[in-house]
Amino acid sequence: MGLLVMILGLVLFFAAHVFTTKREARAQAIARLGEGTYKILYALVSLAGLALIIWGFGHYRATGWIDVWYPPKAMKHITLALMLPAVILVVASYLRGRIYATLKHPMLAGIKLWAAAHLLANGDLGSIILFGSFLGWAVFDRISLKHRTDAGGPPIPVGGVSNDLIAVAVGVVAYLALAFAFHPVVIGVPVVGV
Repeated sequence: MGLLVMILGLVLFFAAHVFTTKREARAQAIARLGEGTYKILYALVSLAGLALIIWGFGHYRATGWIDVWYPPKAMKHITLALMLPAVILVVASYLRGRIYATLKHPMLAGIKLWAAAHLLANGDLGSIILFGSFLGWAVFDRISLKHRTDAGGPPIPVGGVSNDLIAVAVGVVAYLALAFAFHPVVIGVPVVGV
């Protein structure tokens, strides 16, 4: 049951996100609904999908675990190491500096790294579906960005190296919080000593 709920959540979440890549359909929806209503609907569908993903994955982990393969223990350490740059990349997408200018889409790079890292450490069916879906979406979205003709959202000014230093510092703090507080308490899986 949990796996099906998670999959339904993934479908909802990614349906909203893939719809934004269909720029003509998105523009028509905004023209018909108004930008504010469109954004509210987008947020509600995304949040509903995210809630179903979280609930479904938690229920699956508690009651319906299905092993597909058994990753070597070293993979967990590799995942832990890969998560630091993944978090820094996500932060760098908001604190735009040279990291942003070089990668153009550090958020998607961070999501791809996060998903790939978690695929290395998790060999169960639910994790493969969950992290594989995020990896697939991030690859799809990056490719779709290359083909978009509109500018997207309003431009955010790009700063210099100081923004990168702040992104790295905030990323390290966020990484430590995620790894040592959030992950063991909320996810129920310690990232060290495993």
